Amino acid sequence: MISRWRGRPSTALGPLRSLPGTVESVEKESGMDRVLMMDLLRKMLLIRRFEEKAAEMYSLGKIGGFLHLYIGQEAVGVGALSALRPDDYVITGYRDHGHALTLGSDPGRCMAELFGRATGLSRGKGGSMHFFDKERNLLGGTGVVGGQLPIGTGVGFAINYRGGDQVCLCFFGDGAVNQGIFHESLNMAGLWKLPVIYICENNRYAMGTAIERGMASLDIAGKGAAYGMPGMTVDGMDVLAVQDCVGKAVDVARREKTPCLIEAQTYRFRGHSMRDPAAAVYRTRAEVDEERKRDPITLMEDRLLKAGLATAAEVKALDADVGGVIEAAVRFADESPEPPLSALQEDVFVEEGKPSAVSDQLSASG
Repeated sequence: MISRWRGRPSTALGPLRSLPGTVESVEKESGMDRVLMMDLLRKMLLIRRFEEKAAEMYSLGKIGGFLHLYIGQEAVGVGALSALRPDDYVITGYRDHGHALTLGSDPGRCMAELFGRATGLSRGKGGSMHFFDKERNLLGGTGVVGGQLPIGTGVGFAINYRGGDQVCLCFFGDGAVNQGIFHESLNMAGLWKLPVIYICENNRYAMGTAIERGMASLDIAGKGAAYGMPGMTVDGMDVLAVQDCVGKAVDVARREKTPCLIEAQTYRFRGHSMRDPAAAVYRTRAEVDEERKRDPITLMEDRLLKAGLATAAEVKALDADVGGVIEAAVRFADESPEPPLSALQEDVFVEEGKPSAVSDQLSASG
C-alpha cells in the first residue's frame, strides 16, 4: 500500500495513472481479518450493483434528471468511511450514492430517492444529487461543485465549538480544486485547526476536461502545505490502502485537531453522468479498458483468493446475495408512492404570517 505524508509542496506527479507497486503481491492479507475484508468487498459490490441497476432504471425512464454513477471509485468511499466512528460526520458532492450505501443507508430508500418517491432518503425531493441521512450523520450531497467544502469546514468548527472529538470527512472531485472556495475552506481549517479530512476523489477528468489541461500543478495533496496541513496521496483503487491512509488522518485529526488533505487517485469507468458516454470525446475507449484492469472490486477479490481467505464460490455467493438486495430495493422503490402535492409546502422556510407563492397557487387551484 502506498500513502505518503507531505508537509510541503512537491513536484507534479506527471500523467496520473495507477500508482505503481501499490498492490504488492499479497501484502499482509494472511494476517488480516477475513470478516473485515469480506465486509469491505460486500460494500463495494453493493455500490457497483446498485449503480448498475440505477443506470438500467434510468434507461427505462424510471429515473429522471441527472444521474452520476460511482462505478470505478468504490474503493475510495468504502475504504475512507470504514475508518470512521458512527458519530463522525460525512459530506460529499453529487456523486453520493456510494457514500450513503457504505454508511448503511437503506438501499430501498436510496433507490426510492432516485425514483422520486416519498419513501426516499430525502422524501423524493433531492434525487440523485442530494442524498441525506441524519441517522448516519450523512449531511448530504451537494449539487454545486465545491459547495460541500465550506459546509464541511463549518462542521469542523462546530465540533470544536462543542468540545467534541468527532471528525468530518469532506469528499469532492478534482474539478473543485480550482474553485476559490477550496482554498478559502482549507485556509480556514488550517488557521483554526479544524478536525476535517478533505478527500479529493481525483478521477482525472472533472466533468470532462483532463486534469493536465486545467490545473497548473497536478500535485493536489501538496496544496495542503499552503494552509499548514499535511497532504497524503493514496491509490484510490485499493480499498485497503485508502482505509489505512484515511485511518491515519482521522487519528491525527481526532487527537490533535489537525486537518488533512488526501488525494485519492481513482478512475470512473462510466461517464460524468448518464448523459455522458463512457468514453465520450475526452478519453479513448482503449484508455478506459486499460484502467478497468485495475478494477477495485477485482483487485480485492484476487487478494482474498490468493491469501486463502475466501473461495471463488464464497465470492460468487456474496455477489448473488448483494444482487438480491438490489432487486428488493427496486421493488420497494417501484411500489412506493409519489409525494403528494401538499409536500410542496413542506420543508420550505416561510416567514411567519406571510403565505408563500406556492401556498397561493395551491389555494387558487383548489
